[in-house]
Formats: sequence, C-alpha cells, structure tokens
Amino acid sequence: MAKENDIILIHFEDQPLSFARIEEILPDSKPDWYHVKLLMLQVPLQVVTWILRDRYIQGDTFTMNGKRMRLERVVCPETALDEDDRSEDAAAEQPGLSDNKATVISLADKLKR
Repeated sequence: MAKENDIILIHFEDQPLSFARIEEILPDSKPDWYHVKLLMLQVPLQVVTWILRDRYIQGDTFTMNGKRMRLERVVCPETALDEDDRSEDAAAEQPGLSDNKATVISLADKLKR
C-alpha cells in the first residue's frame, strides 16, 4: 500500500497521466475510506484531496466522473544504483585516480575575474 511521502503515478483510462506525492492520508468517517492529500508534480504545483477506499490506495482501479483511474506506487529502479556503484568501482581500480592529488578549482574565484 502506498503511504505518506510516496511518489505515485496516476493512470487515467489505462494511460499514465501524472506523478504525485502523497502528502497525507487521513481516515474518513466511513470505514475503509481515506482523505488522500496529493501534491501534483506538475507546473504549476497543485494540491488536491481525493476520498479513496484503502484498496484504491493499494492500486485497484476506480472511477472518477465515469473515467477509470488507478494509482501506482513508483519505486526507484535498482539498475540505476547498480550502474553508479560499478562506475565508482571501476574508477577506484584505475591507476592514478585513487591517489589523493586532486586539485579543487573554485568557480567563485573564476567569476571574479
């Protein structure tokens, strides 16, 4: 189940529509229903509150104004992390890169000229 601070992908009529972050999930007066506050990650930023059942927050399809909607929790792909780790390992194995003789160049000094 998606929870607060999770990024979700909103599907509209089985097509990806927009990303949002779940800001808050508060219980409704009806059992198994919740007020879900979403920060829509688009320009301009917009905050909306949807009243959803718990199973809709888990990813089941529901309708809004007769249109099919679905929330899908976004998980960071592991492959991007694996590639970064491999490139760091490769850099450490190359001779000359591991000895601490690097020079730091200040961009602030360059802009003063």
